[in-house]
Amino acid sequence: MAGMDFFIRPASGTTSADWVRIPNCDMKVRLTRRLTRTIIRGEEGDDLHDEGSESTAYTVTGELSIDDYKRILTMFRSGQPFIHDPFEERDVKVIFASMEYESSNKMFTFELLEDIV
Repeated sequence: MAGMDFFIRPASGTTSADWVRIPNCDMKVRLTRRLTRTIIRGEEGDDLHDEGSESTAYTVTGELSIDDYKRILTMFRSGQPFIHDPFEERDVKVIFASMEYESSNKMFTFELLEDIV
């Protein structure tokens, strides 16, 4: 669904002015559990152990001005930024897994990872 506002700020940001707002984005969230699987030979089935943690991957696409691209590129190169997760209504520390920007149409794709211990 298009039309979500995406918010990102550098790790060093402390005020509301540090947030970059990108309107009208598509956001995809993928949550996975960490499991250990032990294959038991000669007996029935597998032994699955839930390690109790989960990883979240965010894929964000939309249109971005060149000025905002430069601000976010600085975040990409300088550490772990924070995003606002609109689904859970909380701020999340993430890392950039990848970042794409196409200047001809100003379209971007960010892949961001959060790791919950």
